[in-house]
Amino acid sequence: MAVTNRRAALRRRHARVRKRVRGTAQRPRLAVYRSNTGIYAQVIDDRAGQTLVAASHLDHRTAQVTGGKAGMAAAVGALLAERARRVGIEQVTFDRGGNRYHGRVKALAEAARQAGLQF
Repeated sequence: MAVTNRRAALRRRHARVRKRVRGTAQRPRLAVYRSNTGIYAQVIDDRAGQTLVAASHLDHRTAQVTGGKAGMAAAVGALLAERARRVGIEQVTFDRGGNRYHGRVKALAEAARQAGLQF
């Protein structure tokens, strides 16, 4: 399978997820982007078109984490949940970005739940 076909398939899966998942001010969307080397997450209010909170593997607080990519994803999830709770966000809807709920995406989601986010 060519790289362009994989990207197109990811875009199609993400479009299917986004048909159902919307972020509001009361319950923003937690969007996850997974690259080969890292993971990024944002809490987004789609109605206002604003990113409320963001975290990634590039943050200085996640740079020292051991445990491979899944450990890094868990650290990003915990950091994102901490930042979200600090600005008053308790509940979110989860947007897995067309990726399977497995591995790094699952580790990020479970760490965010353990840190206090509800979804």
